[in-house]
Amino acid sequence: MSTDLPVEKAAVNGIRTALGIAGVLAVIVGILILVWPGKTAMVVTAIIAIYAIAAGLVYAGLGIFSKTKGGWSRVGHIVLGVLFIIAGVIAFLNLGAATAWLALFLGILVGIMWIVEGVVALSTLGDSASKGWSIFFAIISIIAGVVLLFSPLWGAVVLWWLLGISLIVLGIINVVRAFTFKGEL
Repeated sequence: MSTDLPVEKAAVNGIRTALGIAGVLAVIVGILILVWPGKTAMVVTAIIAIYAIAAGLVYAGLGIFSKTKGGWSRVGHIVLGVLFIIAGVIAFLNLGAATAWLALFLGILVGIMWIVEGVVALSTLGDSASKGWSIFFAIISIIAGVVLLFSPLWGAVVLWWLLGISLIVLGIINVVRAFTFKGEL
């Protein structure tokens, strides 16, 4: 039993370190979102554009250099790669417009998802243990989705601020957890 103690202590220290680092990073990102919401959103858009270009290069490379794929598969990979690269480059050419478009897209997407979630909650009402809460949830979800669809940019801004606040709160909680984690492994 005593031989397992150093391994367990190392695991606990690793978990504490991970919680602390994740917490500090979350607080930093949350503060950046609240202090510079537009610039932080542009950085996120730039990261997505970099990912698109990298993914495009991988897809194009798969299509060009693959020896095991058939002709149409190779052409498909090359076309997909070129599309990813073009999308990434266009995003970089006008990062502000790409950020606004991404916010609009996400606002509309979340609005649609909330409406669907509310409808699904209503459709499963018969299986629900708490019909009152299910109806309340469905109504709030549908109303929030409709509001978001009518003003997706403002909705995306509010969601962005809520994300920043959440990251700060959850980051602080993780830092506290890092200092208080005892290690019940």
